[in-house]
Amino acid sequence: MTVTLTGLATVVPPTVLHQDEVREVFAAQPGLTRLSQRIVSTSFGVSGIERRYTVLTELGDRTAEPGAERRFYDPTTGELASPGTKLRNDIYAVEASRLYVEAGRAALAQQEDFSAEDVTHVITVSCTGFYAPGPDFVVARDLGLPADVQRFHLGFMGCYASLPALRLASQLAQADPDAVVLVISVELCTLHLRTSNDPDTIVATSLFGDGAGAALVTSRPVSAHEPGFELERFASRVAPEGESDMAWRIGDHGFEMVLSNAVPAILGQHVTGAVRPLFAPEPRLERALDERRASEAIPHWAIHPGGRSILDKVESALELSEAQLLPARATLRDFGNMSSATVLFVLRHILDSPAASAGERVVAMAFGPGLTVESALLTLRGS
Repeated sequence: MTVTLTGLATVVPPTVLHQDEVREVFAAQPGLTRLSQRIVSTSFGVSGIERRYTVLTELGDRTAEPGAERRFYDPTTGELASPGTKLRNDIYAVEASRLYVEAGRAALAQQEDFSAEDVTHVITVSCTGFYAPGPDFVVARDLGLPADVQRFHLGFMGCYASLPALRLASQLAQADPDAVVLVISVELCTLHLRTSNDPDTIVATSLFGDGAGAALVTSRPVSAHEPGFELERFASRVAPEGESDMAWRIGDHGFEMVLSNAVPAILGQHVTGAVRPLFAPEPRLERALDERRASEAIPHWAIHPGGRSILDKVESALELSEAQLLPARATLRDFGNMSSATVLFVLRHILDSPAASAGERVVAMAFGPGLTVESALLTLRGS
């Protein structure tokens, strides 16, 4: 049975954060030590990011308009505020709902085979906020999905969560030949940005942005010309020695990211083993992995750009070419790290690339707390 991912769409909020401007704001915050100022300058400067997007319009408009409500940034003093978690989550409930619906609508419009009335299941993904009735409910209501649509939400898993969501969607499609599963990831990471002398917080501040990705997954027939991917196999691996090096906690002033500088090295030790279950069913692929020729066997690699150093380590460990890392590096440059939504942006980049052809294989890989490595083997389809 062939399971197809189609209608892959990505959406970002309209407010742009230019990395050099954001660096100046964070470096100028009162209370920063000289060491922290240097860390800010370095982290932002070597991030590989040029711009990110945010739902916080006030961060993009730093003019002091009389009477304008400012909850995160005061342009008259140049100081960042530290609102409580409730305010941040209230904004999430409003802005995330809008992006979930926008992304879901874009996925339906991106392809011609299915409409809202065909959707049988909804899977929503996020780790940057909570509310109930949740985004799965909002999507079903606002997109006019069938009254009996089945709904699931994968919450607080971190940056790797879109791949388990696609795996669940694939399993649903295999179990029910009539299933059409709408998968949507929305992450509003900038809601949790804050000034701090903590190096982990500074690094997180330099990386994260907001974005959404959505797609349909089905085993029903899909028009041959429709671009997308065939979902073949999934794998999961945990590097337990990194459990304390990447974590996501709820604090009084937003969610708090732990992201130590040991993460790239730990991932570098595990990425080869992480993809082995994908390669093992095909002797040719497994042999290529053992002979350090994985980059020759698989033309395209959709690596979650958790950060520039992580991409460098994965590139080195798997001996990938610069061209194979281009989709991930370009996504990092243009959007930053959008947590679970990011790998969908990388897959969209590959889909749009003139270097990609139907029938070519793709490995997708994403990383998150645990340390967890989720991966998938896909095949490009469409004209």
